[in-house]
Amino acid sequence: MDAREQLPPMSAYPDGAFHGPGQEPPVLPPGNPAATIDDISVQIREGQRPASTPGPDGQPRQPRRRNSSTSVEEEEEVLKYGAEHVIMLFVPVTICMAIVVATISSVTFYTRRDGYLVYTPFHDDQADAGTKVWQSLANAFIVLGIVVVMTILLIVLYKCRCYKIIHGWLIATSLILLFLFSYIFFGEVLTAYNIPLDYITVAFFMWNFGVVGMVCIHWKGPLLLQQAYLILISALMALTFIKYLPDWTTWVLLAVLSVWDLVAVLCPKGPLRILVETAEERGDTLFPALIYSSTVMYQVVGTVDGQEGSNSTPPSSPMGGQGPHGPPDQWETSPRRRPVNPRPPGDPNQRRPAANAANPRQEDQEERGVKLGLGDFIFYSVLVGKASSYGDWNTTIACFVAILIGLCFTLMLLAIFKKALPALPISICFGIIFYFATSQLMTPFCEALASNQVFI
Repeated sequence: MDAREQLPPMSAYPDGAFHGPGQEPPVLPPGNPAATIDDISVQIREGQRPASTPGPDGQPRQPRRRNSSTSVEEEEEVLKYGAEHVIMLFVPVTICMAIVVATISSVTFYTRRDGYLVYTPFHDDQADAGTKVWQSLANAFIVLGIVVVMTILLIVLYKCRCYKIIHGWLIATSLILLFLFSYIFFGEVLTAYNIPLDYITVAFFMWNFGVVGMVCIHWKGPLLLQQAYLILISALMALTFIKYLPDWTTWVLLAVLSVWDLVAVLCPKGPLRILVETAEERGDTLFPALIYSSTVMYQVVGTVDGQEGSNSTPPSSPMGGQGPHGPPDQWETSPRRRPVNPRPPGDPNQRRPAANAANPRQEDQEERGVKLGLGDFIFYSVLVGKASSYGDWNTTIACFVAILIGLCFTLMLLAIFKKALPALPISICFGIIFYFATSQLMTPFCEALASNQVFI
């Protein structure tokens, strides 16, 4: 059928133009009206917007502005998820630090010196300040060397697709943490609070605790339960570092690891940057045993269609961590996308996973989820726990506030630069500054005021 037979005559349109749904009325140029109507109908059938003609002044007519409600909703959504990101980070970090501080304050086992790590051979407590400085530097660089070697080993295994070796490594680590370290922790807590318990009950509890933790971390389980296990594992590692690291070495090691975090993430050939970029190229998800996620991590994210600009990528969020291989320190909320399918968007053969198709809202939440490496939990808790081990609550609270302020600044920088950034440096820097400023300046000042009965 001819296009002009599908449209009413021109007299049916008072303004001499076709009004499509949600489209501006195009202005018909002088000339052959039938040819113009043919062009407009072809454009409408092809899904294109009819082009407008120049106005009386020779300038192209400006299209009618869209309603600004869409942009306002987008801005509100960004603010909403920005606030949610802050809460999703503050709550687990606060819980982890609270567990460590409460344990240090009530269980003397983690403040009693029974030995040191093999990685810290220099620990002369009776030496002068100069000797302690070089011993602390030597211990810190030994630990850093081990971290670098293990990180390179992990990258080589990942590049060679030795996934079974990596997962076996992580499973063995989780077994040690969930069974051995947890047994020591619960035993010392029961001893500190003088709670008797028979070995049969302990064995039954530890077996169920460890097995459920392995299933939740390395396979599937409720999200809250998985998050609880990851937070507890981080607290156990932090308590172990606090107990077996020399005092001066702890502070130097925190500073050295923060610098390493910057190099490993921001340098073009940084090992952690290579690891994350390789995972993104392959469409893989980084190992759930090393990363705290605010959303389910074992879901499969479907392919994206080939239309540019159809979905906006949310800004990255901090993700940092020191596992057995080093700190995967970048936060990221951008989706783990697989290669773009070359088929046209409307191809019926292009399929998405059934889970995502059935629940697109859950896929959207997966894309917006915050992922934070367990290493950040560990070393934030080491800093606060070490401050609390001296019994000064002013210093402990100051370090806690400093870490949260550092997280806020990191999120601010992420919003500005919109790229993956390390999570340790700002928070650890603020924590160290607040610790020494409070313990060496504020606490003596407050004690002097109290002793002289001066009230401000």
